[in-house]
Amino acid sequence: MVWFKAFIAGFLATLVFHQGMFMLFYLGGVVPMAPFNLTPVPPLGVPSVLSLAFFGGLWGLVLWLILGRLAGSKFWLGHVLVGAIGPTAVAMLVVFPLKGLDVSAQTWIGGLILNGFWGLGVATFLRLMGARAPRAAA
Repeated sequence: MVWFKAFIAGFLATLVFHQGMFMLFYLGGVVPMAPFNLTPVPPLGVPSVLSLAFFGGLWGLVLWLILGRLAGSKFWLGHVLVGAIGPTAVAMLVVFPLKGLDVSAQTWIGGLILNGFWGLGVATFLRLMGARAPRAAA
């Protein structure tokens, strides 16, 4: 059940936290394209933002696998840091080059901020759904 919660937390964090911060970047003139992109993407033709949220859900599983046993401030800080670094590194080193997108200091910094905030969202939704680290055996 906790795996399902981790996926949902990552999915929702993408729609609320990641795209919310992206909206602030857009309104501040930092990025040229608007958030919540509804352009269909292959192969299924689902809106881009839903595809992004699906992968956010998969990353939520990764975060739970790595950080699920942590508690307190380590849980929160871990989600922000791993959330910032993991998805950003994959995006900048794999996804952007495959899509022919430019990688620059600005995209790295923006990615770290967006994805760090997303990681905070994953931790928030996990706690709101009652996901807790397993208790140590007595």
